Amino acid sequence: MLKNTLIALVIAVLAYMFYNVYNTYETRTSLSGVAEYYATNAAKEVGAANIVTSIVVTYRGFDTLGEVTILFLTASIISFFLKLKEEDENKSIKHGITSELLITASQVLVPIIFLFGIYVFINGHLTPGGGFQGGAIIATGVALMIMANPNIRINNHVIHWVESISGVAFVIVGLFGIVLAGGFLDNRISGLGEFGTLFSAGAIPIIYSFIGLKVGAEISNILNKYQKSQKEL
Repeated sequence: MLKNTLIALVIAVLAYMFYNVYNTYETRTSLSGVAEYYATNAAKEVGAANIVTSIVVTYRGFDTLGEVTILFLTASIISFFLKLKEEDENKSIKHGITSELLITASQVLVPIIFLFGIYVFINGHLTPGGGFQGGAIIATGVALMIMANPNIRINNHVIHWVESISGVAFVIVGLFGIVLAGGFLDNRISGLGEFGTLFSAGAIPIIYSFIGLKVGAEISNILNKYQKSQKEL
């Protein structure tokens, strides 16, 4: 009885909250002051055809740094809990027969997936996409490799080096923005280039490349650790 009463009370409170939100909702027919500034000045100030990129990488660069840091901490915590003893590294996973279709598909698709992920983060200033999306795409290639061969050996040292170097390089580019331009992650350290071309938007393609590599390495590291944690005699 008490349980049902509490459930009914929670439902009533939530219903009241949603009713207040609905009742006080006002349709916004124009951009806010900040959004209007971004829409009007982003292309001119940042040089990126993708306004979302302008906001994420430059105007709100510290937020992006925080997101990358959170992802790094998440990967580190998962790696800590899935840590294996050195002698466990050579154990094999007991698994059923992997279909020939999956094996062949992985051999064909994984290089294409990696290439597409690189394309997404290099062109993030021109088209929808960017470092986080491109890195996630690269990690799906790693996931497909593991699905096709659960006992595949993925070099941890390569993942850690890519993750570390790209993270440090991302911060260094941000500091160059302070020294050579107007602030941290200011992309105007080497000029903006010709608007709409691949080599435009200043340092944004470089920044997104480092973010993409770091995100891809961190998610791949999570997948690799999870894979190894499943190993049995």
